[in-house]
This record gives sequence, structure tokens and C-alpha cells, in this order.
Amino acid sequence: MSDEDPYSVPALVRGLTLLQAFSPQSPEQTMTQLAKTLGITRSAVFRTVHTLVQEGFLLPVRDGRTYRLGPAVLRVSYGYLASRELLEVAQKPLEAFRDSQDWSGHLGVLDGRHVLYLIRLAASDGLSSLVHVGSRLPATLTAMGRVLLTQKTEPQIRRLLDGQPKAAVEKAISAWQEDCKSPSVIHNGSFETGLCSVAAPIYDMSGDIVAAISATKQTDAVPASVERDILKTARMISRAMGWKAPEAWTGPP
Repeated sequence: MSDEDPYSVPALVRGLTLLQAFSPQSPEQTMTQLAKTLGITRSAVFRTVHTLVQEGFLLPVRDGRTYRLGPAVLRVSYGYLASRELLEVAQKPLEAFRDSQDWSGHLGVLDGRHVLYLIRLAASDGLSSLVHVGSRLPATLTAMGRVLLTQKTEPQIRRLLDGQPKAAVEKAISAWQEDCKSPSVIHNGSFETGLCSVAAPIYDMSGDIVAAISATKQTDAVPASVERDILKTARMISRAMGWKAPEAWTGPP
């Protein structure tokens, strides 16, 4: 940490540095060892250790004389590892879909009231994808975003859209009610005139929707074959993420 950086939070940097002191070679650390790592006194490191224990990032062992990383570290790292796994699992099936149908393929996740695009595979016409990786678009106005909102309850969606015009919120709720009844969401020029999209959910092993994929093309309507194949692709990716379809699932065979 630079002493000249006015935006750094010393206590946070101290806590992060402390967590990095643990390694496969040194899975357990005493208060004295941690103080030495941070270059401060044992009494000064006490509050940092106490806070990390309270939040679950450290776990006292051996009658509290030593510490090791706690379960909260796993929860934080899981989000990073899961997102990397998702991208690696989804890339090839989505590429195969793009190549067979020549529709642009995308993968996105919910980011507040927006959908964040993590994969973009352009079709051969170069005109069927108006977004780039890292783009954020309003969830209620995109096919992928509407798919991702089906994991929310109505009160959650209303809170998410708090501050939006009442008419827009009610329109979003009406669309959500219909979207929850269907395995896919189709947009025919709803976001951009002449641009059609169809999206389907990606499930993880717990059955939660963790992402969505979509197909987009400049055309008049979404053919049944494209909808069928995007659903099949979504199911393939979900299976690779550990999902098992329930018996009552109504998606593609």
C-alpha cells in the first residue's frame, strides 16, 4: 500500500494482507506470526484478527492459540471460481450453436437491475450483436435479462426497480409473470428495431438460475429451430454445471 494514496483504507489492506499470510505451507498462524507478517505489534493485530474471526474469515483452532482460514473465504472464492467455470463450460456449446444457426450468441449474468454480458460470439453478418463483453443493459429490456429476472419474486423485482416510472414497473411485472411460465423468452424487435432475440436460463447444481444465454439476429422473427437449439444448448451447459433436470421439466428433450 502506498502511503501517498488517499483512497486506500489501511484497516482493509491490513485485513487482506493478513489473509494472504495463510498458504498450503503455513495453513495455521499464531497471533505473533501474523503480527510479524504485518509488521505491527501483537496487541495491534488483535482487532484485525478478532474482526475476521467474527465475520467467519478466520477460524480459531488449538484452543484459540492459532488461526486458520474460515468458511467465509470459501464463499468469496466460490463466486470467482464459479464464474470462471461457467465461462469455460459455456464457450464451446455456445460456439457450436452460433456455427450451426449463424445467430450471434451471448452469455450474461444479473448485475443489479442490469444484465452483464460475459460472452459475445458474433454471427457471420457482423450486424447481429450490438453489445460487447462487459456491456450492461437494462434487464427488463433484454431477453437474457428477463430470463434472469424469473429467479426473483415480485416483491424483489419491485424493490429492484424502485425509482422507475410506475408504468415501466407494471409492464416489467406483467412480462415477468408471463416469462415465468415459459422455458425461454423471445424478443422481436423489443430492444432494437429489426433485431430478434431468444434467451434461455442456465442452472447450477442447486437448481438456481446463475446465467442466461441468448441468440440474436437481424430478422423478422425467431424460427422454432433457433428457439429449440438455444434451449438445448442451455440445457447442455446446465448439465455441465451439475444441474439435473427435474422430472416435471418442460424444456427440450
